[in-house]
Amino acid sequence: MVRHFGPRGALVPVSVEAMQRAGRAAIGRNGEGISELDKGIIERLQSDGRRPYTQIAAELGVSEAAVRARTNRLVERGVLQIVGVADPLKLGYDQMALIGVRIDGDTTLAAAEAIAQLPEVIYVVVTAGGFDLLVEVVCRDNESLLSFLTEKLRRVAGVAGTETFVYLRITKQSYHWGTP
Repeated sequence: MVRHFGPRGALVPVSVEAMQRAGRAAIGRNGEGISELDKGIIERLQSDGRRPYTQIAAELGVSEAAVRARTNRLVERGVLQIVGVADPLKLGYDQMALIGVRIDGDTTLAAAEAIAQLPEVIYVVVTAGGFDLLVEVVCRDNESLLSFLTEKLRRVAGVAGTETFVYLRITKQSYHWGTP
């Protein structure tokens, strides 16, 4: 998943798992159940999550009520969320990192759930490959990151090892991608 820390609200897609839980029959994995109008609304909200419904409606040639109703339905179905995303660096968090986590045994999902509860964690994904999990964290400083790694993450049941990739610079973060 990609992140965008911009000054304006941003569209945050819901994970595939959350979308499936929200309504497997309503929306298929390949975007089934999403109309061309829905796609047009989503694409416009991706560029600016605060864009007025009147403007979206005018661009798409439909009523404001239609845009509002469709957006509400997309939110209710778990297809999208519209949120404000703050820039952690501007809030005093100076350390961001991606952490590869290896898990012992068959406790991957339980470890993922436990790690997701830690307040520094903003993203957890179960992966295939060299790591069982990828975890993104935001910390105040190096000392806070060290404390997180040694006192919290490595004490989660099942965590066998970690590799930390400290962010030096974020070159691109975006929520913009086409709809199928």
